[in-house]
Amino acid sequence: MTMTSTVLQRPTATTKTTTVEKQATKATRTTTTSRMAWSHEKLRFSCIDNIGLKQLWKLIALDTATSANSNSNNNKSSNVEQPKTNSSDSNTNSNNNNNNNTENALELSAPATPLLLQQQQQQTQSKPNGWMQLSGHPESIVPTTAGIVRKRIVGIEDSEVLAYRQISQEPKTSQIVPAFYGLREMHSQHFIELQDLLSGFKDPCVMDIKLGSRTFLESEVSNQTLRPDLYQKMIAVDASAPTQAEHEAQAITKLRYMLFRESLSSSQSKGFRIEALRLRGRPPLKDLKTCRSSEQISQTIEQFLAARRSVQKELLKRLKQMRLVIEQSPFFNRHEIIGSSMFIVYDDQRVGAWLIDFAKSRQLPPQLSINHRSPWTPGNREEGLLHGMDELIHAFEEVYARSGSHRGCLKI
Repeated sequence: MTMTSTVLQRPTATTKTTTVEKQATKATRTTTTSRMAWSHEKLRFSCIDNIGLKQLWKLIALDTATSANSNSNNNKSSNVEQPKTNSSDSNTNSNNNNNNNTENALELSAPATPLLLQQQQQQTQSKPNGWMQLSGHPESIVPTTAGIVRKRIVGIEDSEVLAYRQISQEPKTSQIVPAFYGLREMHSQHFIELQDLLSGFKDPCVMDIKLGSRTFLESEVSNQTLRPDLYQKMIAVDASAPTQAEHEAQAITKLRYMLFRESLSSSQSKGFRIEALRLRGRPPLKDLKTCRSSEQISQTIEQFLAARRSVQKELLKRLKQMRLVIEQSPFFNRHEIIGSSMFIVYDDQRVGAWLIDFAKSRQLPPQLSINHRSPWTPGNREEGLLHGMDELIHAFEEVYARSGSHRGCLKI
């Protein structure tokens, strides 16, 4: 079987326009399929012994839960503007998209907590057959029937809108992110329309990797007020984490709390963390944030790649090409990139990798420059994006080399 790489192909979009999108189709018939559960013991994820996962999830859920409860009806649209298409896009594959778009749709947002995921599973709203939300807040992404997903934004001047508009002006940089098709308004809420990165893949393996050694904005931790609630969250996860002074005060700053959270994963040490993954025919596995040692990360990547040398080779080629583009991109040279993720997907025929999520990208002051690799100190705006890319590529290289050794032993 020949493995072909499609990661460098710019997605095409039809240029045909209509004034109003048709009303959402009737709810598709839901089918129940039995799936084999992925055994943690079988995969030997020793990372789950490092910390109580229930306590960790409790910490993260308390910190990331949102109050957006009024957005459950966004599958309907009315009086919407047409998505904008890039001048270089063509309509050559619109028919193919129509055949595959209802099978896959990916959440391109921040990591979801188990609480939110549980709420999502309990929802009864109809979604396209095969809809998959690997990570992200429920209902922040709305699937369509044209190989496009809609991601909710605050407004037309949202940071993510500005980011995609600027990236789309750079021919090379626009190839490493989802295609941006413009804005759409539905029920007085704004969405950006992006390429559905799973369109065309058949029951793929998927991995979501959060990049950066710092995943919070400096403005989010500028307040030095001591907070008892954050102290309680910390000791709920690790009672030995606070210093003696913090135990006496029974309060910590938000910066201290956020750095503590980063230390629970590989973000602080390696500049990336594996958020979630999915193997073919199995439900997503999302409790990977505490996989932080090199061996734990290698085991996880090995399970994901399943010793497929052709996939490993294509992904390494793609990741190195993406790193070079980021290093040379005017956009990345002038922006702080917080909370972006590397999205990797493959099936029997295709391999893809894209950088997603720019909700926390911020333009740098004219007098400030960053290299995305230096350690962060308050005020220097370094976030470790390229440091994470370096470490991620190194991890994949180690798995590739190990896979070759295993094959050699088998031949002997």
